[in-house]
Amino acid sequence: MSGTAPGETPVIAVLGSTGSVGRQTLEVAARQGFSVDLLTAHRDVATMEAQARAFLPRTVVMADPAAAGELKTRLADTPVRVLSGADAIPAAIGESRAATFVNAILGEAGLLPTLAVLDTGRRLALANKESLVVAGEIVMRRARERGAELLPVDSEHSAIFQCLSGGRHGEVKRLLLTASGGPFYGYTREQLAAVRVEDTLRHPTWRMGAKITVDSATLMNKGFEIIEAAHLFGVTPDRITVLVHPESIIHSAVEYIDNTVLAELSKPDMRACIQHALTYPARVAGLTGELDLFSVGSLTFRAPDPETFPLLPLAKRAFSDGGAMPAVVNAANEVAVAAFLAGDISFLRIFDTVETTYARMGHAARALTLDEILSMDREARRVAAALTER
Repeated sequence: MSGTAPGETPVIAVLGSTGSVGRQTLEVAARQGFSVDLLTAHRDVATMEAQARAFLPRTVVMADPAAAGELKTRLADTPVRVLSGADAIPAAIGESRAATFVNAILGEAGLLPTLAVLDTGRRLALANKESLVVAGEIVMRRARERGAELLPVDSEHSAIFQCLSGGRHGEVKRLLLTASGGPFYGYTREQLAAVRVEDTLRHPTWRMGAKITVDSATLMNKGFEIIEAAHLFGVTPDRITVLVHPESIIHSAVEYIDNTVLAELSKPDMRACIQHALTYPARVAGLTGELDLFSVGSLTFRAPDPETFPLLPLAKRAFSDGGAMPAVVNAANEVAVAAFLAGDISFLRIFDTVETTYARMGHAARALTLDEILSMDREARRVAAALTER
């Protein structure tokens, strides 16, 4: 593992450890015998206490001050240091001994921790796609300047990363980004008008957190992944094709100029992608079961429906418009999805909220600096919040 000498126990840090990806990362860490130096979370005290007792990290950070106070009391009999507030996360990253940081923080809140990790010059295993959606050019430039290694954790981008070993960058024709289609593939707008929160959270393939599950159902998640792939792999969105692949066995593919397609196939299990980012360039036995192609039987591919699911083309437009427009889409979507999960708006109003916010925020395309982008992010949240009021 990067930054780890032969024979040393690999040391990692997990940012957003109580979420779905964070918990699975710690499963991999336990299986592979990794040491954990730093854990962060928002407010899930019970889960964090269990994780801290299991791994005894040097430092734990809780973004919510009240949660930090409660956790400090619970862990008083351990050597674990508990810090409070989101502002403490970058400082804890700078102090950490970890050779690899997994950023599994949800949403735009993961951006500043991403930049803090890159400033250390160490490996970042990135599961927080919003870092690249909101400020992709800044993030990739920071990684180059600091000599930091940035490896994707998303299953699709991990697959592309692996398939790119089959050729040179100039030989890539296009990236084939697969999508499960979520629970509503094939639905009409009229059918989507009647879906409920509980319907939306029943993803047919993956078990994920509520927010990303909703994003999968709207195809917003795939729109974000187009932006993410464009930044990670240095291609324009017009060279990225989305394929709806309900079986979720092919996690993505790369087509080369000789019309050869290299694909990565495995069971739909995030632990495989996490482990690859943690152990790269080595491959070791892991937690994911063998892929039995006889049981799979057949693999199907269909085209997405951009008319019914308009956030997919909107993401491509945001990348082309540039500036803070991708940040506007992300901010409006975070607000809209939160309102939907709270029962305040319908499923279709997620689309309407994001599209209307985007239309009102055209001036955000002029934003270039991090401060300007974050300012546009805050403005977009205010616009979206007003649109989701009852």
